[in-house]
Amino acid sequence: MRVLLDENLAHRLRKNLGAHEVSTVGYRGWAGLKNGELLRIAEENGIEVFLTGDRTLLHEQNLKGRNLGIVALSSVEWEILKNCLPRIVTAIENALPGSFQEVDCGTFSRKKTTDD
Repeated sequence: MRVLLDENLAHRLRKNLGAHEVSTVGYRGWAGLKNGELLRIAEENGIEVFLTGDRTLLHEQNLKGRNLGIVALSSVEWEILKNCLPRIVTAIENALPGSFQEVDCGTFSRKKTTDD
């Protein structure tokens, strides 16, 4: 599948998503585009799955009639995402046009010290 990584995600994901053809928003020259415009351009360029850390996208965009699926991750941090790669790949493979899936990979939490 042709996958687009949002600019908020760790770029290390690009080489760790199996056999999928993965590019980044920055590499494509689409950095800074608003979500609606970004999704439209991605679709026009044959992107099948948009991978993002923006879990509010479902409430901000009408996905009905979209030609791509969206997979939203609970974290954007590589140290968290690297432990969740099989679930992320499965979500990409199950993405259908107009679908929205969330993948709970956990979140970063700062350990409290006695000084906090």
